[in-house]
Amino acid sequence: MSTKDGKQQELALESQESSASPGAGRILRLKQVQDRTGLCRSAIYQLQAEKRLPRSVKISARAVGWYEAEVQRWVEERPR
Repeated sequence: MSTKDGKQQELALESQESSASPGAGRILRLKQVQDRTGLCRSAIYQLQAEKRLPRSVKISARAVGWYEAEVQRWVEERPR
């Protein structure tokens, strides 16, 4: 593969990654989401199942996280 082809593939991957992750940025783990939302683990997963909390993203075979910007937006928009 030529350098030009490699660069084109790299740019295509970057473009896919940016469109695939709307809340791209820092990823929070469950404990951090609990601290920011004040919710317990089961409430987080229940609200996620009801589509009332941002969806988690898979970050490895056995780990998930939430985009910080999406969690922050949810906290700010949540009725008090």
